[in-house]
Amino acid sequence: MPRRALDNPIVLSVLGLLLEQPTHPHQMLAELRRRSDAHAAAITRGTLYNTVAALTAAGWLAPLERQRSGNRPERTVYALTDAGRDELVRRLDSQIRSPQREFSQFLGAVAYLGALGREGAVEALGERGRRLRQRTAEDERRLEDALAAGVPRMHVIEAEYALSLARAEIAWVDSVVEELRSGALTWPTGAAREREEDA
Repeated sequence: MPRRALDNPIVLSVLGLLLEQPTHPHQMLAELRRRSDAHAAAITRGTLYNTVAALTAAGWLAPLERQRSGNRPERTVYALTDAGRDELVRRLDSQIRSPQREFSQFLGAVAYLGALGREGAVEALGERGRRLRQRTAEDERRLEDALAAGVPRMHVIEAEYALSLARAEIAWVDSVVEELRSGALTWPTGAAREREEDA
């Protein structure tokens, strides 16, 4: 298994999930997708199985038992080894201590905001703000429900962080829309022609 498989961003999630309890890859996939929209979009069955194989080869996971349910194929349940727990702690410590510049699709797109023209930019950012508000309200409700159900705050601290980022993005989007509408954010002369001028 190539070493780069151990650099896959889902390694930390798999190690963390197995810290909670031993499980088989099919259940890991379902749980990771349930917990995160990003995982739901990015993790494929093949990627997860390759990652589990790489973690096992590295000695960070070990097969615990094989389970069969009805007519389904046998599934291997994996557990975190001591070496896997040490690696999880090492990675967590490093990632929490060291801020990285994480590239997002939005960051890449907003760099070319001017190509939309002033009105197009206001429209697109306004819609993003509305969608972010809807998603954030739903995420806030889910977090409140989890806390009300007795889930310890430490178990959902990542949801708190994600909400904080979403609120900051909404505030930034709103401020740029307002500056574009008021003219405080001037449109550069000689930039790509405004969409409305092309109409």
